[in-house]
Amino acid sequence: MDNGEQGRGRHLPGGARDHGEGHGPGLAAEAQEPVPQREILVSFEDDEPRTAVFERGQLVEVDIDRPGGRRIVGNVYKGRVQNVLRGMQAAFVDIGLERNAFLYVDDARPEGDPDAGPESGPDAEVPAKAGQAPDIADLLQPGQEILVQVRKEPSGGKGARVSRALSLPGRFLVLMPGMDHVGVSHRINDGSERERLRGLAQQAREPGYGFIVRTAAAGVAAEDLILDMRYLRALWEQLRARARHARAPLLLHRDLDVVQRVLRDRLNDEVQRVVVDSREEWERLRALAQVMAPRHADRLELASPAEMREGLFVTRGVDAALDRALARRVALPSGGYIIIDQAEALTAIDVNTGRFVGAASPDETFLQTNLEAAEEIARQIRLRDIGGIIVVDFIDMQVAEHRRRVREALELACQPDRSRPQVLGLTQLGLVEMTRKKARQSLRDLLTRPCAACEGRGRVPSEETLSRRARQQVRALLRASGHEAVLVEVHPAVAALMIGPGGAGLRALEHSTGRGVFVRGAMDCPPEEVRIRALGGRQEVEAQARPVREGEVLEVRVDEPHVTAKQDGIARVDGYVLDIADGAAHIGRKVRVEVTRTFRTYAKARIIP
Repeated sequence: MDNGEQGRGRHLPGGARDHGEGHGPGLAAEAQEPVPQREILVSFEDDEPRTAVFERGQLVEVDIDRPGGRRIVGNVYKGRVQNVLRGMQAAFVDIGLERNAFLYVDDARPEGDPDAGPESGPDAEVPAKAGQAPDIADLLQPGQEILVQVRKEPSGGKGARVSRALSLPGRFLVLMPGMDHVGVSHRINDGSERERLRGLAQQAREPGYGFIVRTAAAGVAAEDLILDMRYLRALWEQLRARARHARAPLLLHRDLDVVQRVLRDRLNDEVQRVVVDSREEWERLRALAQVMAPRHADRLELASPAEMREGLFVTRGVDAALDRALARRVALPSGGYIIIDQAEALTAIDVNTGRFVGAASPDETFLQTNLEAAEEIARQIRLRDIGGIIVVDFIDMQVAEHRRRVREALELACQPDRSRPQVLGLTQLGLVEMTRKKARQSLRDLLTRPCAACEGRGRVPSEETLSRRARQQVRALLRASGHEAVLVEVHPAVAALMIGPGGAGLRALEHSTGRGVFVRGAMDCPPEEVRIRALGGRQEVEAQARPVREGEVLEVRVDEPHVTAKQDGIARVDGYVLDIADGAAHIGRKVRVEVTRTFRTYAKARIIP
């Protein structure tokens, strides 16, 4: 949900507050900038839904739903309070995830709780000393079951941050159970339209249901607003009824996936087109758009055959841009550059002139570099999804007017960002302080992992990222070579992801290429490397991919236990996996085995006494 669509004085996702209409958008808002035209790409390659948003031809946002790592912000859980910590004015809540969720006292009022009494709404009297905020112990007790909504994804060693102030977003409205007011998005600038929408929502809503009118509601008819309101009320009643009979911990409501959120939140007049790389998904999304955004359903387009064959994100340069987005150094048009360092507590950005010395004076050189940097910094923090505290060290400027222009340029460049970065001003050291809502993993944390070799001081691409790159290399090789089949060798962790459960990954890769693909893991293969071991006819390559045959007797070393069948052991012959029945007891030793059955990516064997 956009920060501009949050209710007055109410805590919403990311811990942000909306302060109603009394607060202006800042200095930069005075400069009228045309609304940027947007294009959205949607890819389903390798069963990993991804979206990319372009503005004026530049990539500005990427969202990825990784298998097993789907985002949970917006999900509603029935949780059980585990600990109440008065010293921290917070509680830890079991919501069924690996780590308990964190609930701060400001988010602990029982708004929207179906089991709370009539005096438990936002205006209820909570025991507290005069002039002091409520104590967490007055709001929660260990063992208590409560409804909470995730506002911030788990990250590092921290669990998710949750709130009892629930909100359910629809196409035009956001429902806030337990509230009794109507807010209107700050992004609707027309005063008469704001009042029309506020009046419609006030007239149609029932007591105990608060609403925020979203930006997408501008210009819609009253019946559309009322239908969205009825849908959200019905959704809340279903959730509440389920919560009454459920035992904690339990997921009660899951927010839409990455692609459905695009249709709900992003498909509007500003979007020129949405390009989808799967005909089946394109047809499904067109039908969904007819319900969620019928005025814009015709803006969904199917990618060209070449884009689908070679990969939509590859063809449009998204994957290459993501690789650059992981780099510390980002070049500026005139020859300067910025350095981006992400740490646990904050992100530091340094601006340098580099080889740019072409302006009339040092002051003008510094100003031009800083203006270019301001625009690029806003784009990079949005693309990389950097949240929390951000400190920018611009090149020192002696002219006060120059400092003002750079700050306004930074504020203006941040305006299209839905996470609404806040430029707070200059420190005594001349550093610009910023904050940005941090609700989920940054792009760096999503695409990379800490380097084991340097104990986390550096980062390397994750296995998921490496397996995607390997699949792209295989596709490119087969398109260029014309061979029937290929045998590639990669690190075992990468091979496992390429092969997929039950070989599903290989089957999908073969389906997309129309060729035979064989993959085997090799411990001596660096994670970033893809070795081509054979190219040619399918039978020839398959013979090399299966170095053993049924009935063959071998002497092999048992390297490790099987991942799921713990009693079995794993050995390898030229990277080809042998699953040895009851082999776990012989790990680290050589044994004689008979191959009982062979498959494309592994063989089964038994120990010969």
